[in-house]
Amino acid sequence: MRTEVLKFSEESAQKAAEILKNGGIVAIPTETVYGLAANALDENAVRSIFAAKGRPQDNPLIVHISEIEMMKPLVSDVPELAKKLAERFWPGPLTMIFNKTSAVPDVTSGGLSTAAVRMPKNEAARAIIEKCGFPLAAPSANTSGKPSPTAAEHVFEDMNGKIPLIIDGGECAVGVESTVICFKDGKIHILRPGGITKEMLEEFGEVEVDKAVEAAPAPDEKVISPGMKYKHYSPKAEVFIVDAHGDKFADYCRKNGGGKTLFLSCGEREGFLDYGETSEIQARRLFSLLRLSDEKGAERVFVEMPSKEGVGLAVYNRLLRAAGFKIINVEQYE
Repeated sequence: MRTEVLKFSEESAQKAAEILKNGGIVAIPTETVYGLAANALDENAVRSIFAAKGRPQDNPLIVHISEIEMMKPLVSDVPELAKKLAERFWPGPLTMIFNKTSAVPDVTSGGLSTAAVRMPKNEAARAIIEKCGFPLAAPSANTSGKPSPTAAEHVFEDMNGKIPLIIDGGECAVGVESTVICFKDGKIHILRPGGITKEMLEEFGEVEVDKAVEAAPAPDEKVISPGMKYKHYSPKAEVFIVDAHGDKFADYCRKNGGGKTLFLSCGEREGFLDYGETSEIQARRLFSLLRLSDEKGAERVFVEMPSKEGVGLAVYNRLLRAAGFKIINVEQYE
């Protein structure tokens, strides 16, 4: 299959919609990462996503809508709290989980009785959904397990020859996948952190963070959000989080980082790759730098421990999975 890359425009959005209406799949930009989109209500089309990505089929997909009205046939039991959050954060990088109706195929929901729904902020994504007239299932447009794509060229690396079209909308503004929440006993429960932070959600009530955000769930545990269960976001190189900062991080790397090892530091440092002084910058740069480690032929990547506040919790969550939960405690080596 020849994979075409087109800049977002009225014409390219229409072309994407035509492919999607015919049961095909298209890579589209969102403000979080690029998504591999198909008709969320077409079982065969959704199966094409899993095939292209090599994605486990018990990993649920997020259903993307362009307006609130599109959600009504898909879900039931929408709490008042969810409506308030939608009014505040939609369109935007927030996914909410509800009980689904029979309109949503089990293959889209990973066999669960719930559906995860989001209204993206990205202009191209919403325009394409509007032209389709139906919601799109759109997990990240990468080979399953690899770092998520935040630019069209990342998608092309993984999907060339597998899909007919990539819509190039430039670099993603947020850089990590959406925050995923559900509702338990009137509380907001974060299953996956993202651009809408715990602190932002706390304006609306009590917020709990699922234990799987900072730990691996049990092998037989059924998960209700993407990104919880499997090793994700990982380059070919072995990734380690180094629990140290500043000079202590640099000293550890120089003493222990022989061979083909790359160092990602929180700020500029000679001989290191800067993945950002703030959590927002780190979120935008992380996946592209993990991909860069493959381009450079790295065998190991040492990453300075990020903050766990604000968007930093999302960065830490992604790094944990990229590293397979390997954290180096520098204190043990002193």
